[in-house]
Amino acid sequence: MRLTEVVAVSRGVGAASGRLDKIGRLADLLGRVPPGELDIIVAFLSGGVRQGRIGVGRAQLSAAMRDVPSAPAPELEIADVDRAFDRLAAASGAGSAGVRTQLLRGLFSRATREEQDFLVRLLFGELRQGALEGVLVEAVARAAGVPAARIRRASMLAGDLAPVAHAAIVDKDTELSQFLLRPFQPIQPMLAESASGVDEALATFEGETSFEYKLDGARIQVHKIDDEVRVYSRTLRDVTIAVPEVVTAVRAMPAREIVLDGEAIALRPDGTPRPFQETMRRFGRKLDDDALRADIPITPMFFDVLHVDGEPLIDEPLARRVAMLSERVTAANVVPRLVTSSGEAAAAFAAKALATGHEGVMAKSVDGLYAAGRRGAAWLKVKQARTLDLVILAVEWGSGRRQGTLSNLHLGARDTERGGFVMLGKTFKGLTDAMLAWQTKKFLELEIGRDQWTVFVRPEVVAEIAFNEIQASSQYPGGLALRFARVKRYREDKQAADADTFATLQAIYQQMTGLPAPPR
Repeated sequence: MRLTEVVAVSRGVGAASGRLDKIGRLADLLGRVPPGELDIIVAFLSGGVRQGRIGVGRAQLSAAMRDVPSAPAPELEIADVDRAFDRLAAASGAGSAGVRTQLLRGLFSRATREEQDFLVRLLFGELRQGALEGVLVEAVARAAGVPAARIRRASMLAGDLAPVAHAAIVDKDTELSQFLLRPFQPIQPMLAESASGVDEALATFEGETSFEYKLDGARIQVHKIDDEVRVYSRTLRDVTIAVPEVVTAVRAMPAREIVLDGEAIALRPDGTPRPFQETMRRFGRKLDDDALRADIPITPMFFDVLHVDGEPLIDEPLARRVAMLSERVTAANVVPRLVTSSGEAAAAFAAKALATGHEGVMAKSVDGLYAAGRRGAAWLKVKQARTLDLVILAVEWGSGRRQGTLSNLHLGARDTERGGFVMLGKTFKGLTDAMLAWQTKKFLELEIGRDQWTVFVRPEVVAEIAFNEIQASSQYPGGLALRFARVKRYREDKQAADADTFATLQAIYQQMTGLPAPPR
């Protein structure tokens, strides 16, 4: 199949306003895809590539596309594009940047202008075409003649829609019996929606609610059969070698088979959490570094059990899953929990979590089921968010639904020591359509220069930015960056001289981590 067919459907789906129209367009395409290319095209329609990360940065892509004319007519085959992505992903070592640049130039020289735009947005995960997960699931179901609920359940358990689509459409396996929860077949973790506080969570669940500490560790899913234990990351990567402490703890549990959901976290001797970045060092390149293990010991903390001794539990209520968890996991390895309908008790529990150094609390319905890979309404995260007033230094053009607007904001704090501003990161989160329209007009008026992606502006506009924490970062000149930054509002009542200072950021970092700020 040619790439132009997929591009045309993607554009049509993005322009369609009705859900049924979107589903129909996608289902028609999926019904025509050659069997050997279905996995590739499902990945494309999901907004990604089959190879995952392929090591291409925005600057490299911009350089590779410079002066590359578009093809006059479509000729690229899906298989051609996939082979190019294979080669890009495989390029490594000395000279790999040049190899990737040449591969990209060769690929883009064969693409029409519309195909080039599609490929750029695909490579950066910005292909917001309206083919949201639910719509694509229903399109697969229609193309296969299988109930959408069955496709949805199988894709949750498989951790990926592509193999489910292949089984249903190509193999005609309408029962999808191969997609069951079994040990050593990891599933996508359940995610949570947000709540503004414990009172909102109690009102949502209308009665007794399970509250537990929200740990800022690395999400893990642990599978065991007899003495064999494997540990998987949030992205379902096998990270067993990185965390032998987890293997030891789970191997000792009184269960022949078990699948657990939890966090791996680095704790200080007093039980308070070390900075998130320290935990993540254990999952870096040197996964079997003995010195690193000794320096940063990891503690597994579990909050759910999904399978025990042949019995899948994801369709059981949380209350039963937690009871089974407590029977098999020692208290030292269970996330602290409180079940209550009292707002005062919940608030005190949340305050204790924050005082202990954790992010906040999770609130969960005691009757809730486990919705693998989805932001289930049965889980709510209640976190403490801080805010800073920061100056906008530059803005990047948006893509997909935001194409034609200035979207991604470069955030800066005042530098009272050296003058000017210190960049702390970027965000496009929290922006409404009205804010996007306003800031596009405003920042074009303040423009002082630009490149292909970015408009640089006079540092005059101040925004109130919410964030969860400040972390050390080698990416930015100040050595610090905001984590989970999002825009709350523009402060038209403030000038750049009223914005928060970099010294304030350094003080907050030291307060949150107990460490001195990184040297500049």
